[in-house]
Amino acid sequence: MALTADDVAALARLARIDLTPDEQQQLAPQLDVILESVARVSEVAAEDVPPTSHALPLTNVFRADEVRDSLPVDQVLAGAPAAEQDRFRVPRILDEEA
Repeated sequence: MALTADDVAALARLARIDLTPDEQQQLAPQLDVILESVARVSEVAAEDVPPTSHALPLTNVFRADEVRDSLPVDQVLAGAPAAEQDRFRVPRILDEEA
């Protein structure tokens, strides 16, 4: 099933991306190729092959956590563009009420 410009418009709306109708028309076949490629990979995956995230096993190279004193709040917030109640103040992004 080929993607339509309306499908691309719906995806763009969900991702909060503003696309022109020309961009929607241009992206529809490109996204369709990507989806077909993913479907083709899914067909090849065999049940006897365990899913992996890396070709080689990974080992943790991080140091152990140590509890130690942190910076004072006023020093941490000194470089912040906005602070409120000893916290970083950030703009609301999802248009939701608090």
